Amino acid sequence: MAIWGSSSSNTASSGEADIKTHLMNQVRQEAAVTNARNLIGKVNEHCFEACVPNPGTSLSSAEHTCLSQCMEKYISFWNAVSRGYISRLANERKAYGGGALDPSFIQSGQESSL
Repeated sequence: MAIWGSSSSNTASSGEADIKTHLMNQVRQEAAVTNARNLIGKVNEHCFEACVPNPGTSLSSAEHTCLSQCMEKYISFWNAVSRGYISRLANERKAYGGGALDPSFIQSGQESSL
């Protein structure tokens, strides 16, 4: 009977919690990588095409400045939109009784990936 005692169920619960934590961390990391790839793709698509009309072997000073400013603006806008979207999701979840979103999941999935 001692085999089925409370200590075994506590160990199982602890193991399940560890697995859940590990899986959540893995999902966070994968989301961060995906978001970083999306951001890099969008920056390349918008900034490079706008700032480097005739690609050569190296960037001119003006092209370098244009790319830097464009990337800074694009990343700033990306973060602002992400914060707004996350806030909206949190508000909708609260309205539907789901409670608050885990901010660490959101942060690592959006802004921390940069």
